[in-house]
Parts: sequence; C-alpha cells; structure tokens
Amino acid sequence: MSPYRIRLTVNGEPREASVPARRTLVDLLRYDLGLTGTKEACSVGVCGACTVLLDGRLVASCITLAVQVDGARVTTIEGVAEGEKLHPLQQAFIDHGGFQCGICTPGQIVAAKALLDSNPHPSEDEIKDWMMGNLCRCTGYYQIVESIAKAAAGG
Repeated sequence: MSPYRIRLTVNGEPREASVPARRTLVDLLRYDLGLTGTKEACSVGVCGACTVLLDGRLVASCITLAVQVDGARVTTIEGVAEGEKLHPLQQAFIDHGGFQCGICTPGQIVAAKALLDSNPHPSEDEIKDWMMGNLCRCTGYYQIVESIAKAAAGG
C-alpha cells in the first residue's frame, strides 16, 4: 500500500509527511518529525502520556492515526512554551514538584493547558476531574494538582 501524503501544522509550523496508513500520530511526531517530548507508555490510549492537542482538543496520540490529522493543528509539549520562556504550567511543575520522572509530565502539562485554556480558574475538584485521564506511575498527584492550581493562580 502506498504511503499517504499529509499536511499539518505542528506547534505553529506547517509540516508535510509521507506516512503509511497505520502510522500513529505519536510515531509521526517522535520518529518522523523529531519531536520526542511526547511520550508513549501504554499504547492503548488510557494513560495520557501521549496527550497532544488536535485543533485544541485533547487526544491520545498513540491511538490516533497520522492520516487522521491531515489538515489539522497539533500542539505538543514542545509548542507549549512561549518562545524561550517556559509556560506558567511548566514553571509551576518545576517549582511545586509536579515534575516527577518525566514520562507522564508532557501529557500532564498538555492536558492541564487544555484545562486552563477552557477554565482559567478551576477548583481543586475540577482539576482532579479533568486530569483523571493522565496517570502518574510515580504517584505524584498531589504535587501535580498543586502545580496546576498555582499556575492558575498566577504562580
């Protein structure tokens, strides 16, 4: 089967790729585009490690086919920072211990960004509910929730 030619915008930059029909988005990002910030852990879309934004919506890139993102806008952890300056969520994860071993952190931050984009001042319960789909095998949930709350509060 011939590869498919796709065009997409990744972190604000137009990109093109030739992908086989079964290529996943996480593999496209990591192996074809060199964006290794997005991690793959469970490979079945339940842990949240591979979370990216697809046209502003959260998706598990390990179960999203690359051909499905033709024409879409994808935001990865590499696209969260504001130039050379860390996004407030990234800084809060560092300052408040939300950054654990690093496997889940990119997905946690991308998911938290989507939360704050839609609800800039979430309650603790809203943070916990939103982040339910992002697992941390280091069990650093208290620090992750605190980091998101601090970022929402401005520091």
